[in-house]
Amino acid sequence: MKIRPLIAIGLAGVALAACSTRDPGGPAFGGGGDDRRGHGTPNLFISPAGQPFRARQGQPYPVAQWFQAADADHDGRLTRAEFRADAVAFFQMLDANHDGVIDGFEIQHYEQDVAPEINPQVEGLRFGEGMDLALGDEKGGSRDPNIGRGPKESGREEAGDQRPEGAGLYGLLNEPEPVAATNVRFDSRIAPADFAAAADRRFDALDKKGLGYLTLDALPKTPVQRVLERIAARKAKGKP
Repeated sequence: MKIRPLIAIGLAGVALAACSTRDPGGPAFGGGGDDRRGHGTPNLFISPAGQPFRARQGQPYPVAQWFQAADADHDGRLTRAEFRADAVAFFQMLDANHDGVIDGFEIQHYEQDVAPEINPQVEGLRFGEGMDLALGDEKGGSRDPNIGRGPKESGREEAGDQRPEGAGLYGLLNEPEPVAATNVRFDSRIAPADFAAAADRRFDALDKKGLGYLTLDALPKTPVQRVLERIAARKAKGKP
């Protein structure tokens, strides 16, 4: 099926509604509760390196899980070295046969089993099918106009760019497939150095002030995080 331009508008909702029952590869890959068997918007964060962190509905957004795990000395500042080490540690998780590279089969395992939410199934869907109405307006209509926009006049900066897709819905940067994106040679063989180099690029993109470290409260909010916050605010006001 050839995807029409309008489908791109609904792609974010399709991805948010894609909840798989497959094993994510064990706690090491996800951390926290696995909420993919539920309904609605998954409480999911995907780290800059591509590692998914999940929490059950109603629990705090799991970006804090990742930050605390990556902040090795627990001083509240995520340095470049810690950021890079976190990426290399996830590389080692994905390198199932421990041959020092992530090959095509391991990339496929990542996309299908570790973080299946980044690959929404749109084939055969009519426009609007599979969309999460939480992305719409208060009447359940149009797509959230704030997703993918730049910093607001007030409040924290927002993650992503226009029309975030795949992992970009759940991540600090709009990269639809962060693991494959590290393969700069396009040969389906990703080395630890590729992951480390990508980590440096991503750190620079997040450390816009050049401080040399990141803090949790200064991180941009992911598109899904903002959706979940809006849902929580509506529930707190007694709105459906």
